[in-house]
Amino acid sequence: MSAMSRLALLAVVFVDLMGQGLLFPIISELVMSTKFHFLPSDTPQPTRHLFYGIVISSFFLAWFLGSVYVAKLSDSIGRKSAMVLCLVGALAGYTITVVALFTSSLWLLILGRVVSGFTAGNQPIAQAAMIDASRSELEASKNLGLLVAGMSAGAVAGPIIAGVLADQALLGNIASIQLPFYFALLLVAVTLGLILAFYHDSRKPTAPVQLRFLDLFRQFVHLKDRPQVVRLCPAYLSFMLVHLSFYIFITNYLNSRFQLGLLGTSMAMLFMGIAVGISSIFLVKPVLSRWSKPLIIKVSALIMGACALVFAFSSQVWLCYVSVFIAYLCFGLAYPALLHLFAQSVDESEQGWVMGIATAGFTVVATLISLLGGGAMEINIRLPFFITAIAAVFVLILIRLGWRSRAMKKIIEK
Repeated sequence: MSAMSRLALLAVVFVDLMGQGLLFPIISELVMSTKFHFLPSDTPQPTRHLFYGIVISSFFLAWFLGSVYVAKLSDSIGRKSAMVLCLVGALAGYTITVVALFTSSLWLLILGRVVSGFTAGNQPIAQAAMIDASRSELEASKNLGLLVAGMSAGAVAGPIIAGVLADQALLGNIASIQLPFYFALLLVAVTLGLILAFYHDSRKPTAPVQLRFLDLFRQFVHLKDRPQVVRLCPAYLSFMLVHLSFYIFITNYLNSRFQLGLLGTSMAMLFMGIAVGISSIFLVKPVLSRWSKPLIIKVSALIMGACALVFAFSSQVWLCYVSVFIAYLCFGLAYPALLHLFAQSVDESEQGWVMGIATAGFTVVATLISLLGGGAMEINIRLPFFITAIAAVFVLILIRLGWRSRAMKKIIEK
């Protein structure tokens, strides 16, 4: 694989993660604050929390629906064509979002999130493309490590772009709530150009194009023949609840509790991105080689639950930032451990399927907690973080109850 081809794939995962880090603080500011007049100024805070949940859940629901079809398309039309499709979808999603900002249209904002979510399948395609072009296990590991670095850089860059380009105190009249999206559009367009010019499929498509509605559910039917994957799922879904009930509502809570504004909430996402980057690049290998995966997952879940409570009850913004940083240092260790267990639970021919199950579980939990958490914040703005703490306890219980069989121990010890 040429250096420019690697750069193109790194750019793909960079803009993918950048988009999430950029959007969360901006959407929170738009919906929760009266500064931009996106919603009528007399809209009560509980209603704003509910609208925030609807906007965020629309993205994750569309991601769930699109992930199945985009993954199948990458086998049918090739990695390059599938990545081009996703990047065009990102351009369309950002464009619709910009129009929504100019027209103060909540429904256009939701439409932009739906379009972006449905075509948010670039990460697994880029990973598959890196593996396709690798000539050895060592080269594949190196290439995937580069992708992790690209994702970490995107997670860090997103909130910086959002916080800086929309802050008039830093950039004066140049800054606007639309400017981060113009910048994002430019980066996605450059990435599209890199893929078109420099990336070439190293493997020919292996399957005809066959997209059916029932494909959404067929991947789950196979679970009945894979009892070890079924045993992993409850603890995995509970851990995703630990992560998502914290992650999705960080910016919303900081806006409501401390009125930080866009730059302040973006800094929370920045701390998160830095923490995950440090874990994935420097800590995963030594920690996973020293301690068992169940222990790492259990300890990480407990620390994340404790950090969520510190975050919710702290009266100091700096302590909120610290709790986010510590929580996502732990997440960066536990999530690869969970994915590794899923990979070990099936043979090589089913790796794509089992990662699809993991992605589907993630997006379903994200959709539900976005809706339920938005409603919960109408009652008490700390409720999503209570859910994080309770879900952390359930992770321990479910691992204890579900991972005790001899077959599971073999998977854990691999």
